[in-house]
Amino acid sequence: MKKIYTIIVLLFSMTLFAQEEKKIETNNDMKLAQLPYYNFGKGLGMTSADSLFQLNIRFRMQNRLTAISNQDESTKYEGEIRRLRLRFDGYVGNPKFLYVIQLSFTPKDMGTQKDGQSPNIIRDAALTYRPNSNWNFIFGQTKLPGNRQRTNSSGALQLTDRSINNAKFNIDRDFGIQAYYLQEKGDNFGYNVKTAVSTGRGRNWSGSESDSYALTGRVELFPFGSFKNNGAFFEGDLARETSPKLMVAGTFSYNNNAERTQGQTGDNLYEARSFRAIMGDAILKYNGWAAMLSYMSRNLSDPITYLQQDAGEPLTRSVYAGHGLDYQLSYVFPSNYELIGRVSTQTMHDDLYKQLNMPNTTEFTLGATKYLWEHAFKIQAELTYDKLTFNQGSSKNNWYFRLQFEIGI
Repeated sequence: MKKIYTIIVLLFSMTLFAQEEKKIETNNDMKLAQLPYYNFGKGLGMTSADSLFQLNIRFRMQNRLTAISNQDESTKYEGEIRRLRLRFDGYVGNPKFLYVIQLSFTPKDMGTQKDGQSPNIIRDAALTYRPNSNWNFIFGQTKLPGNRQRTNSSGALQLTDRSINNAKFNIDRDFGIQAYYLQEKGDNFGYNVKTAVSTGRGRNWSGSESDSYALTGRVELFPFGSFKNNGAFFEGDLARETSPKLMVAGTFSYNNNAERTQGQTGDNLYEARSFRAIMGDAILKYNGWAAMLSYMSRNLSDPITYLQQDAGEPLTRSVYAGHGLDYQLSYVFPSNYELIGRVSTQTMHDDLYKQLNMPNTTEFTLGATKYLWEHAFKIQAELTYDKLTFNQGSSKNNWYFRLQFEIGI
């Protein structure tokens, strides 16, 4: 941990030193070829004078307050730094060879730390070879090409977090090889094909060797051409599309002999399980309006695994199997205030619903956002109501209210 913080401090120190040297160059009207050139378009950027390397430094922070009212429980309050990320990206030697490193520093970002294991700080560490504008080849740890809300940055969301179905049924970061063929074409029909072969065990896996693997494929269609400013990668129509833009996409992922309850995430299963995930999503934007529709599912015949004890009932751990739908609609006013509504329905696998009494859930969310500097600096408020229905016929009604500030570069 100390080594990581030392590296970060040194990087920022180098940046500040280089800025001081740049001032000397300007004041003395000199050309010092060894100094980097700077840009501030996406974070703090440095490019060497000989163009042999480029480094961009970015950060973002999400601070939130939450009031939670679960049925039959007293109201609880939570204040936390939900996310604190530091990202480095650029190229080395040739702009065709790019890298990205992303680190996380908050407890929920790092996940539960087990005895004898290092903090789970590394989120992304990947090398990309981009021979031309159509092909990308990625090697390392990063997001798999799953549902669009999942592949979008958590900093590009309209509400304070992703949907309950994304939390249960989506695929996540993994280590492996990915290949993308990109054919987006302005105002004409375009498409993207994204594939991945990965370990299936998730980020920073520290368990023993196994025969698990994951195969993932995704196709994205753009019937009316590309979105403005890569608008398919952020929620809400901040670009205020002057003509309707639509993306329709589908993802299939197969995880062979998965060892965790959600494939790349979750607790370790008592027995390995193979399962498939199917996802479909659509985004429509026009003149400040944005609508999203998502379907997610994870399927297998026997999701429950058992650990027999010397006495008593066996312990169980299960794959989160089932399916869900998300509906999201928003409008951003010219003043950059936005209203957002989302409805999510989640249906658990019959075995989980009937045997383990896992509830089916319907969630209603109403949110408001003020964009101070697009998604990089915003204030979000959200009110959410959950209705949980159990197999025995009982139900629970839960509420939460959340206020979140996000800032980053």
